[in-house]
Amino acid sequence: MKTCLWERFDRIVVFDTETTGIDFARDEIIELGAVSLEAGEERESMDCLIRLSPGRTLPTFITDLTGITPEQLEAEGVEKQTAAEQFCGLLEGCEAPLLVAYNAQFDLNFLYHFLRPFGRADVLRAPRFLDVLTVYRDRRDYPHKLNDAITAYGLEDQAVNSHRAVDDARAAAVLLEAMAAERDDLDRYV
Repeated sequence: MKTCLWERFDRIVVFDTETTGIDFARDEIIELGAVSLEAGEERESMDCLIRLSPGRTLPTFITDLTGITPEQLEAEGVEKQTAAEQFCGLLEGCEAPLLVAYNAQFDLNFLYHFLRPFGRADVLRAPRFLDVLTVYRDRRDYPHKLNDAITAYGLEDQAVNSHRAVDDARAAAVLLEAMAAERDDLDRYV
């Protein structure tokens, strides 16, 4: 991805969350995925299933949407602090990071509330933010789901909206690149 963004940012971290619902103060992140890009190339990635807090259950509609089961969370999930540290590691040592997400307000609210109990919410102070959905809304008419954007840009062979965090983060990164190729004015959305 050779865009004007690389003139301002030395690392772009595109991330996505899968959650138990839509209320960041009440619901939990069950999967956190991210790709770290430097000079337009993927350098690192993370994809963590995250165990639920004791007493919490995974709603059936979330399993239907994501394919993530309670059994997977228990068997493959990591502790919340492990996932938080792994995410923070993607931003460490970076002077000018950019955090990117599709529907960033949703994911950033969850991420802040996820990192805060571990004293790591400060990692969100340094980066600037870009919402790919905001760019897409400016450029295309409704509907505005990630899958619609992938289709609108003809990226079906390069990106999949699977409702799995790392896949959706990679899809947003591919979409960002296509948007920059269409019109390299993404820095005005930061």
